[in-house]
Amino acid sequence: MTLNSRESLTNAVAAQQAKLSALDRERDEARLELERMQCELNALDSAATTPVALASPGDAAPSLTSSEKVALFRSLFRGRDDVYPKLWENNRTGKKGYAPACTNEWVRGVCEKPRVKCGECPNQAFVSVSEQTVIDHLQGRHVVGVYPLLQDETCWFLAVDFDKRSWMEDVAVFTETCRDVGVPVAVERSRSGNGAHVWFFFAEPVAAGVARKMGCYLITEAMTRRHQLSMDSRSLFRQRC
Repeated sequence: MTLNSRESLTNAVAAQQAKLSALDRERDEARLELERMQCELNALDSAATTPVALASPGDAAPSLTSSEKVALFRSLFRGRDDVYPKLWENNRTGKKGYAPACTNEWVRGVCEKPRVKCGECPNQAFVSVSEQTVIDHLQGRHVVGVYPLLQDETCWFLAVDFDKRSWMEDVAVFTETCRDVGVPVAVERSRSGNGAHVWFFFAEPVAAGVARKMGCYLITEAMTRRHQLSMDSRSLFRQRC
């Protein structure tokens, strides 16, 4: 075998391996999408028997007005109405984060960030959540989040964040576990495309500690059913929307 023929064969093998890897990724994505659709079907089928503490998110009807769609969105992602976090990004360093929306932000002589943290600032003028806030978020004018922990230590929703290498397999097993125990969920692909969020929406405020225990139980149950999965891609969070 000549050097050229060996190099050609090596390149051909590498090309086929790349093709198989691409097919594997496509298969994993198709499986995740199938799981998502199955979860939605299960949520619809079980809506009539859903426990009072859990609400199954429904799809907005095409006939809904803009105000009704905003109201539906706010009924799911419910948190504090008196303040909300807004995404910031430093163009120079590329760092990103969330900070409370405040009318005094960066006002000279009033705002002393970053020396004084927003939560400790004596000149707080936080902005309350309005319909326009949500509209601007949904239409991409800015990115906002929600502070879900209410002042009485309850919350309206819980989410599990999957974002590491094994996230596709972990999401599939986790949603299957939720379906088997009768807990409806909603699956959302992360903005980056390299992860997913699994949401639990409650019909009434639930103690934050109880909500977190529920999430931890479901994660543990999923790991018990599939010992080969580490579920290290997941983490519980209750902040962003």
